[in-house]
Amino acid sequence: MSGGKNRPAPTDWQREALAELREAAAEQPDVLRLVGVPARGQNGVLRVTLRLHTGPLATADGGLVLQEHEEFVLTLPASPLSATTVEVEHWRFAGYPHVLQGRRLCIFLDPAREWDPLRGGIRAYLNRLWSWLSDAAAGQFNASKAMYHAVGGVLHQTPGTPTLVVRVPGPDQRIQTGYLIARTEHRLDLAYSPPPEGRAVRVPVITIAGALPLGGGSTFAELLTYVDNPPFDRQRRSSPQAVAQSPAILTTLAASAARNPDGSPQYLILAVPHPAGGPPNLLGARLPAPTADALRRMAHEQGSALNIDASQIRPDLLIEWCPVSDERPAVTTRRDDGSLIGGFLGKHVHVWGCGGLGSWIAEFVVRGGASQVTVCDPGTVTGGLLVRQNYVEADVGASKAQALARRLRAVDDTVAVHVHDGVLPDATALAGAEVIIDATVSIAMGHILDRLAASGGRHPVLAQVATDTRTGTLGLLSVSAPTTAQGPSSIDTAAGKIVLADPALELYHRLWQDTPDGDELVPTRGCSVPTFHGASADLAAVAGTLTSLLGMHLITPGSGTHLIALPHAAGSPHHHFLAHDPTPTTP
Repeated sequence: MSGGKNRPAPTDWQREALAELREAAAEQPDVLRLVGVPARGQNGVLRVTLRLHTGPLATADGGLVLQEHEEFVLTLPASPLSATTVEVEHWRFAGYPHVLQGRRLCIFLDPAREWDPLRGGIRAYLNRLWSWLSDAAAGQFNASKAMYHAVGGVLHQTPGTPTLVVRVPGPDQRIQTGYLIARTEHRLDLAYSPPPEGRAVRVPVITIAGALPLGGGSTFAELLTYVDNPPFDRQRRSSPQAVAQSPAILTTLAASAARNPDGSPQYLILAVPHPAGGPPNLLGARLPAPTADALRRMAHEQGSALNIDASQIRPDLLIEWCPVSDERPAVTTRRDDGSLIGGFLGKHVHVWGCGGLGSWIAEFVVRGGASQVTVCDPGTVTGGLLVRQNYVEADVGASKAQALARRLRAVDDTVAVHVHDGVLPDATALAGAEVIIDATVSIAMGHILDRLAASGGRHPVLAQVATDTRTGTLGLLSVSAPTTAQGPSSIDTAAGKIVLADPALELYHRLWQDTPDGDELVPTRGCSVPTFHGASADLAAVAGTLTSLLGMHLITPGSGTHLIALPHAAGSPHHHFLAHDPTPTTP
């Protein structure tokens, strides 16, 4: 029986796309031709070969060199939910930006957002391909932004392997010794000095001579081949002089494996130069334990005379690729770059009061990149607080400050978190603060900050936050800039007089008025201190907005009071700022 008889027939989508291709070819026979008969591929795809007349495309130095006619293979998936792909059947494009693994053209950077089968269908795809070729020939691609192209343009990841976290640049040496420190069962952190407590595995970090435009391969032998024999040098149009690096890689791997426990896999990190220069890409790999054990035996048997012939490596020895979380500052742009929260980057921030607003604000400050955070609160976590504060069941019964500190360290283990279980940090801790946020709603705390502002000279940025008792959907932030002699409590009092006299700001009057009966909540029967209403979603939103607004004052200093209301709060305006006027008001 012929295998072709069992293959499924083209889907409706494939027939429709093929019909469009034929129509386009009939309309422009001098530009587009279909070559041969469409072929069935794996997973039900349909492969169609096109010949395009690319000779007329304008070219520029450094652009992709195209022949008069070029052939491309379109892969039509069974469903329009998956994007069509296109590749070539030669290596002439290997190493050029936006060419994946040497042959596949990167038509879409993000297919989920760019592939729309309902708008234009396959004709739109052809236009996209033509635009890609036009830009490539004209040298319009920005190679420096094609970060994955140094390693074939695709992710290297084997299911089940741990993520290697890299946060520091290594020493400027071709071969370095690193240490992988287990943080969790699915995470290993790279360090360049052994941890004092031990329990780290040695890993060689090797900088190779050239890029890997075809990727790292799927077997150990394939990787060594790609490292020693780059398949094509795009600029010189010839293979570069081979630099055999596999002997050094094998020797270093074996030496490292000999220092790691028997029966354990051996890790390897390759620093791959990027074609556009700059910091190298990092590839993380792992040799399974049997292969690592074989290297150990060779290292023990041969000692300093160790010399492994790469040609003797079995071609079927698999190599496992580990995802790399490359967080080196030179290659990483924070996702909150340019946002107001950036004002906290590198700052030492105090958060006094770890309750409905303070607990969320402390977390947002840490996520915003603060270098040090000091939290203080004399309270204890109870079960009822979980409704609106960011504590968890395991925190019940613990000190609020200690519990919040654990959460903050879990969010970012590079930030220094200091804890004061009392109501106020000591003088030494206060001296190091750059920002103090009072989330206690304590009159006494307000006086302390006012005295700090009036003590003369520059002081930390001082802030006071609050919400309303009835809904927890309003927010109040008073800020005292470093040169303002009035503290946030005084600024708040001055703002209150203005707000209460303005009918247009009636929504916010309750923030300065006595609390009407019924607005406060008595959480439990008996002797329970009344508190404000509020849900975690609302308080997190209020806290987040107030944190961003305070971040704005860290970027551009200024004093004043912000009033905010969530979109579902009854009334408006949803934001109003009262700049602080230091001129004493007439009694």
